[in-house]
Amino acid sequence: MASIKQFQVTFDCAEPERVARFWCEVLGYVVPPPPEGFATWGDFDQSLPSERQGSAFACVDPSGVGPRLFFQRVPEGKALKNRLHLDVRVGTGLAGEERLAALEAECARLLALGAVRVRLLTADGYNESCLVMQDVEGNEFCLD
Repeated sequence: MASIKQFQVTFDCAEPERVARFWCEVLGYVVPPPPEGFATWGDFDQSLPSERQGSAFACVDPSGVGPRLFFQRVPEGKALKNRLHLDVRVGTGLAGEERLAALEAECARLLALGAVRVRLLTADGYNESCLVMQDVEGNEFCLD
């Protein structure tokens, strides 16, 4: 059996392009080129049946290292806590006040993009501090 080398992270959301563009800014990801034969993603979108227009969007790591992120429109809204979330690693190797400063600086940047700060989880002797946040549609993620 072959081992899996790549994976994609899929988000259910109401506004795929809006959420995808938020995560592009958070992670330094980019929108991939549109399919062959289309000058823009808007042109491609307009070629779809009306019920499928705006139903999906994606972004990729320009270095090719990180997973592709795919955003798909679903009819229901988010109701409960995520069972899976992303940890955005901004404090790797840092501890104490230096780590908190890095988390707070990134938090401020993401708040300007529409993120919401939920709570700070302070270091407890086992885990370092992290900041719980929500993206533009309320999906939880952590600044770690």
